[in-house]
Amino acid sequence: MCLFVSFNPPDNVLTRFKTPAGYTLRKTEPNSFGAWLQNLPLKPTGTHTKTYTGEIARTDIETAAVVDISVGNQDLQQCADVVMRLRGEYLYQQKNYNAISFKFVSGFKCDYIHYANGYRYHNDHWVLKAKKDYGYTTFMHYMDLVFMYAGTLSLEKELHPVSNPNELKAGDVFIHGGSPGHCFIVMDVVENSQHKKQFLLAQSFMPAQNLQVLQYSPGYYWFSMDKLTNIWYGELVTTAYLRRFD
Repeated sequence: MCLFVSFNPPDNVLTRFKTPAGYTLRKTEPNSFGAWLQNLPLKPTGTHTKTYTGEIARTDIETAAVVDISVGNQDLQQCADVVMRLRGEYLYQQKNYNAISFKFVSGFKCDYIHYANGYRYHNDHWVLKAKKDYGYTTFMHYMDLVFMYAGTLSLEKELHPVSNPNELKAGDVFIHGGSPGHCFIVMDVVENSQHKKQFLLAQSFMPAQNLQVLQYSPGYYWFSMDKLTNIWYGELVTTAYLRRFD
């Protein structure tokens, strides 16, 4: 007797978005942040971008896809927050707990190890108040704390400038700190024989919303730094605002 097993291929940026003609996918290192981003699951095609309240987001017209991660039920996971969420999730899944750390706008270093060991934040100090817990629920409570006190101003200072656009890779961030500031994260990169790059961008927004892969017009989702687009804060997509975690 033959046993037929159905197989549904993963739905992520690698499988859903076709590489443009004349371009090839830029390889990512196995187990890298960029490779992890490329493999994040996407919600079904046609899913609307929604805010944390469940309403259709004002940026929905710019939606090429919606990444299948939670947005929470508070107005916390905005643009810089979702970038920190992604970085934190990646390091948490790698069990690289020592590397999970973000600075608040005040300059306070909020590291996950302290939080998981039971310390809680109070006026830029740690106070021991709880039991040791490295579970995922506690990790998300830690991330909510980061969302409350960090933002584009602090994240921009933590990231390293990328001066050479030819070095662009998945996981890089276009960011301008401010009130308001904004940022985008690069989800995938392709290049042609002249090493010209195109890339997929994702963002959250205000109020907090789903992480959306962006399009600048229906069906056009590959961005480049030499072509201005009419998306919100599209002027940030230049080398001057390009940063990297490491």
